[in-house]
Amino acid sequence: MEDLRKTYGQTDAVQDVSFEVRRREIFGILGSNGAGKTTVVEILQGLRDRTSGRVSVLGLDPGREKNQLRRKIGSQLQSSALPERLRIVEAIKLFAHARNVPVDVEATIAAWNLEHLRDRAFGSLSGGEQQRLFVALALLGDPELVLLDELTTGLDPSARHATWDLIRQVRDRGTTVVLVTHFMDEAEMLCDRVAIMDRGKVVACDTPSALTAHHGGPVTITFSTTNGYRPDHLLTVPGVATADLGDGKVTVTGEAPSAVRVAAALAEHGLTPDDYRTHYPSLEDVFLSMTGHRLSEKVPS
Repeated sequence: MEDLRKTYGQTDAVQDVSFEVRRREIFGILGSNGAGKTTVVEILQGLRDRTSGRVSVLGLDPGREKNQLRRKIGSQLQSSALPERLRIVEAIKLFAHARNVPVDVEATIAAWNLEHLRDRAFGSLSGGEQQRLFVALALLGDPELVLLDELTTGLDPSARHATWDLIRQVRDRGTTVVLVTHFMDEAEMLCDRVAIMDRGKVVACDTPSALTAHHGGPVTITFSTTNGYRPDHLLTVPGVATADLGDGKVTVTGEAPSAVRVAAALAEHGLTPDDYRTHYPSLEDVFLSMTGHRLSEKVPS
């Protein structure tokens, strides 16, 4: 995808978005509501036309070759739903017929641990069970690419973690995953690489570890001390930027490797504080640094 743009009247929903998804990775698109994430995913699968830019998905243009593309991809959209009375086994048969792909229904049910639910109506399933079904339906016919939009929204913590395991299984089967999310922990735990979107633009794209290392700010080390200890000697430790004492607690900031070096320097002085803590930057810190607001905050106009 290169220089993608989608305009509605005078409003740019997506502006100059460029990124590349590698085979067999979980690629996350992270951003707050209204950032343009869903618009990008809908354009990727040919559900929405782009205003300008170049898009290639598995070698196909989703704007001109959407029918060929749909046979190669699977998807679960944010608004996915099924008739309340439709049974799981019926849903699998229906989707297999609609996609015109050969499917072993019983093997699919077994592969996604749906045996005990096969004759249950969709409306009677829990949120986690519904998402398990949606993943199974998205993977019918073994697509090369699957797009999952806000898959865990509304799920309780247990169901969210179970769904994360499902997504890892999809990747481990050899399928490339594009995961749209507004959950920081989800992106950090699952994604091989992440594109951060804000106001219709990609403001950063890299691995979660690289993003936090380069844009998340310094590592912070804290520990308590007594008996008149002064942390001035820590300023000579390579990578340390600051070392401050206040209310009996020392706060040290610096580069990531300095955490080990500070611990070693304290040991040389005979200090082994019980509450030595290292606080590494997170994707939340990266998001704040790149956008000027937190993910949970209303986007400034």
